[in-house]
Amino acid sequence: MPFKSLDELRAACLGLPIGSDAAANAVARRQDTLTKPQGSLGRLETIVAWLARWQGRDMPKLDRVKVFVFAGNHGVTAQGVSAFPSEITVQMVANFADGGAAINQLARIAGAELDVIPLDLDHPTGDFTQDVSMDHEAFLAAVSAGYGAISRELDLVCFGEMGIGNTTPAAAISTALFGGGAERWTGRGTGVDDAGLVRKIVAIEAGLKRHAPALADPLKVAAALGGRELAAILGATLAARHLGVPVLLDGFVCTAAAAPLAALHPAGLAHTLAAHVSAESGHRRLLEALGLPPLLDLGMRLGEGSGACLAVNIVRSALECHARMASFAEAGVSEK
Repeated sequence: MPFKSLDELRAACLGLPIGSDAAANAVARRQDTLTKPQGSLGRLETIVAWLARWQGRDMPKLDRVKVFVFAGNHGVTAQGVSAFPSEITVQMVANFADGGAAINQLARIAGAELDVIPLDLDHPTGDFTQDVSMDHEAFLAAVSAGYGAISRELDLVCFGEMGIGNTTPAAAISTALFGGGAERWTGRGTGVDDAGLVRKIVAIEAGLKRHAPALADPLKVAAALGGRELAAILGATLAARHLGVPVLLDGFVCTAAAAPLAALHPAGLAHTLAAHVSAESGHRRLLEALGLPPLLDLGMRLGEGSGACLAVNIVRSALECHARMASFAEAGVSEK
């Protein structure tokens, strides 16, 4: 296990590589020679520079793209915060294995490998209205599982999740880190009715009150209010930074899972892009708080890494233009 204490994990979150200015600048110089007005491809140009910075390559590559879906179960579902029962998590993991979920189709189209990692699904986390979701040992084990999943040879990773009830811990973490009250961050998740939405807000407020002494520490927030799959996404996001692998973040749960890294380090999520903004009401606010403009806005709220996987196609398009377009000199086209 990479992390044996919160102090070890905190040190890893504070000691982050800054990426390669030289590689990003090389991309910018090449962009200015290609047969188009400078800057005319907009974010497609900056995406390639982002890839280069975090891969440390003047010419990025996307030979190995992988989607990680982390799955966990949540004790807070006892408070009636979800429209679906917890056993759906296990059933959906089986569906992933059988190739029957949306993410299976999207990963295939994007040319990405898919790795589904269930995290102790038979033992839900604690109900954070009554106890911590995870003690420090369980939290560090989940973070370490995510950290250990990432390998240096990957060129780009997408993170997603599966966990019935997990928009409740995501909203709780967002409230704890950024304030504004539970109602501001809480949405309908899988489609709870008005009474279910009230139960979610009440549960989050109860959790924040119970764990008030932990709220000043982003890691203790993630342990007390989060879930195993969220902790694993935090660990995987951290590992990707240390290993030079750019990250596409999926929706609200995934972004909330990674947010403690940004709370600990002002550039903690610089190696990530927000693939999309989901229909879950707190996600847009969270992206704004983190300074992460989304690539897509399609009204999605599925999870599974689905929005992140869709964005792989945009990243591939950006790199193809950068790598294969002719320069003005090569094409014999006059510059201005």
